[in-house]
Amino acid sequence: MTPSDDDSQTDQGGPPSQTHNHEPGSQHSHDTKQHTNDIDESSLSREQGTVTRFAVPEMDCPSCAGKVENSVKRLDGINDLNPQATTGTLTVSYDHERTSATAIAERVEKAGYTVEDESETSIKLTVPEMDCASCAGKIENALKKTGVTTYETRPTTGTVVVTFESSRVKEADVIKAIESAGYGVTETRTDKSGDHKAGGERESIWTSSRALKTWVSGGFVALGLLFEFFLTGQNIQIVGLLGTELLVADVLFLIAVATGGQEILRNGYYSARNLNLDIDFLMSVAILGALVASLVFGEALYFEAATLAFLFSIAELLERYSMDRARNSLRELMDLSPDEATVKRDGGTETIPVDEVAVGDIVVVKPGEKIPMDGAVVDGESAVNQAPITGESVPVDKTAGDEVYAGTINEEGYLEVEVTSAAGENTLSRIVEMVEDAQSNKTEREQFVERFSAYYTPVVVAFAVLTTVASPYVLGTTWSTAVVYGLTLLVLACPCAFVISTPVSVVSGITSAAKNGVLIKGGNHLEAMGAVDVVAFDKTGTLTKGELTVTDVVPLNGNSEEDVLRCARGLEQRSEHPIGEAIVAEAGSAGVDEREVDDFESITGKGVRANLDGTPHFAGKPGLFEELEFDLSHVHATTEGGVVTQTARQLCDRNNCLDLLEETVPELQAEGKTVVLVGTEDELEGVIAVADEIRPEAKRTVARLKQLGVARTVMLTGDNERTARAIADQVGVDEYRAELLPEDKVTAIEELVDEFDGVAMVGDGINDAPALATATVGVAMGAAGTDTALETADIALMGDDLAKLPYLYELANDANGVIRQNIWASLGVKAGLALAVPFGYVPIWLAVLAGDAGMTTAVTGNAMRLSRIRPAIDDRDTVPDS
Repeated sequence: MTPSDDDSQTDQGGPPSQTHNHEPGSQHSHDTKQHTNDIDESSLSREQGTVTRFAVPEMDCPSCAGKVENSVKRLDGINDLNPQATTGTLTVSYDHERTSATAIAERVEKAGYTVEDESETSIKLTVPEMDCASCAGKIENALKKTGVTTYETRPTTGTVVVTFESSRVKEADVIKAIESAGYGVTETRTDKSGDHKAGGERESIWTSSRALKTWVSGGFVALGLLFEFFLTGQNIQIVGLLGTELLVADVLFLIAVATGGQEILRNGYYSARNLNLDIDFLMSVAILGALVASLVFGEALYFEAATLAFLFSIAELLERYSMDRARNSLRELMDLSPDEATVKRDGGTETIPVDEVAVGDIVVVKPGEKIPMDGAVVDGESAVNQAPITGESVPVDKTAGDEVYAGTINEEGYLEVEVTSAAGENTLSRIVEMVEDAQSNKTEREQFVERFSAYYTPVVVAFAVLTTVASPYVLGTTWSTAVVYGLTLLVLACPCAFVISTPVSVVSGITSAAKNGVLIKGGNHLEAMGAVDVVAFDKTGTLTKGELTVTDVVPLNGNSEEDVLRCARGLEQRSEHPIGEAIVAEAGSAGVDEREVDDFESITGKGVRANLDGTPHFAGKPGLFEELEFDLSHVHATTEGGVVTQTARQLCDRNNCLDLLEETVPELQAEGKTVVLVGTEDELEGVIAVADEIRPEAKRTVARLKQLGVARTVMLTGDNERTARAIADQVGVDEYRAELLPEDKVTAIEELVDEFDGVAMVGDGINDAPALATATVGVAMGAAGTDTALETADIALMGDDLAKLPYLYELANDANGVIRQNIWASLGVKAGLALAVPFGYVPIWLAVLAGDAGMTTAVTGNAMRLSRIRPAIDDRDTVPDS
């Protein structure tokens, strides 16, 4: 909210609340844009009160404005108010002695809308070392103390998104808080500009300072073991410390702890400082506990302390390496767009950063170069590889006027492109942003894991204490062994692999889909798609191409196909009806000659009439020619010089004639085609059938979905019953519903949702928006470059390719399977190791390598298998990559 109070008054009620947030998935949880537009306040009374303008970006329709107005009117002291849905602002004049801006903001919230503070800033920070749930927890605890409005940590991508009021919190404060948790910030990006302020390449994991210290630590551990077990004669006492004798091996183990344990103890300190019971804190306790037991109580656990320090450092490096594998899939998306563009300026060209390219600039793209910005071709011709955006395997020819997308590749020709979207707002940028943001929509399993992990760690820590104390009495172990058992359980107490098992799978699945032209807006949608039982299709533009085309030409009475099209073209070229346009287009493709046309007349509801080269001709429905007294039951077919289609060839034995009325026309109509007859007053020249052609891949897609386990397929259309039945039979759907209005489609989806667990609706993303929103999962076709489809659909097929649907379904199914495997495997291994510890079956090194590093690496590697699923090019089925 941005107060804009009258200069003569002050608001005694205080500012409105600045932290009105909605959880993801709530009614108004979609992204909002800040509005700074000034509106006319002259209509508001200023004589008796304060005037304040509120930013309500979610109030974006007249109905919304009405709800807000009715809610605010209930307050005492409201003089006048003006809700503006077009700008998302509410201007209110009120008596500050009877109400306040805070009360008004609360009434707006009660209407279901968020009052936004326009002084809020949202930044995205790159924190590469934050690669596990415990790291994120420390950062979250540190951010809580800064007074930021909202924050979101994303360990799978190493980013933190923070929203704060710039009047109260500075960006430097946020960075300082993260650094106080022990993590460095390498890059900062605001949501407005997208500028990079502090870019930096992450150093190689295996040559980092942490890795070097780990290798040194491992060397001292190896030397210690050499003296401990092989050079026992040289393992002499070196020094006494706190009444304890330190042998050569003990000193080597202590040096190993000092080198390998530095980062662990440092992170443990930050964990304790931020009150975070995570693996770093637990490992620090375990290492320090082993040293205290050795130096103070003489239990000689130097080897255990050194092993913990070295192996856990190895585990951290492996975990970071595994997480980088997941992040690389997203980095590949980010790297699709070039950093520079060649722009025409002052009669020449110059190369500038893409951030400096403005809308309207002309960008030059040479063969083999990536197209740097969204735009329209103004000069040149070329084939463009659009696979990075739409997943299309075959390059698409582009000429003047065609749209192109940033990140696609100019294969062969020279292109000049007029830029239509600024940097950070093009299709590729939106895809990357949505893939990154998809992590915030958590799956049900992910929410379960988070709830479970909150109890897991305290329970295992308590079990560790109980085991340490009770083992000597119950199991008869020595105290030193009992302490080792307790330390081993502390190692197993952090559920890192368990917590990371779901998000890393979601990131792998979503980024893999994005690279194959399928944009999934959140992990919850990926999970839901994998559980779908019913797939409902819109007909026009989804199962069909959405464009009328000529499918059959039946020449009659000695005329050829060209003769029929030539007459039809002359009759229909002045018509604006889609059927006429389809016939004219077919005639043009066939290269038939034009005829002289005059006295054109449209016969409402029946057809058209015109003189062609001076002879009256007609084109229209069969009923028009019945009125002209033609015998449609006995018409001679052309057997030479013309083409008679297989579906229309019904010849009588005596006269080679067609029964148009009872056989040919009904059969064509039964196939979902519209029939047009062409002729003069004396002669019927031919029959033309026009239809919205079925997509070649539609039948294969429906069949493949059934093979993959979809229980039912349904077609929903506003078309007539006969056409709907014909299309349904050809495509192979289980059920169809015809003559549906948009609200009827919503009702149909609601009925399916009530009957089945999960329903996916596939449509064009705009006309079918209500049905898409009602379904469990809404899938939009051909969303590349379409803002509405990108914003409204749960899942968007970027290319106009229905064959991607089986790929999407199989990917979602596999993702759900991988998530289940990761959850239960990580939980089972941790639980099994923990229960085996008190019986001496689990040495501390096994707990570190198997329980921590091993499981983290395993669940990440398992999640990466999702990147192998891809749409096949040839048979259009889904196959794993080789």
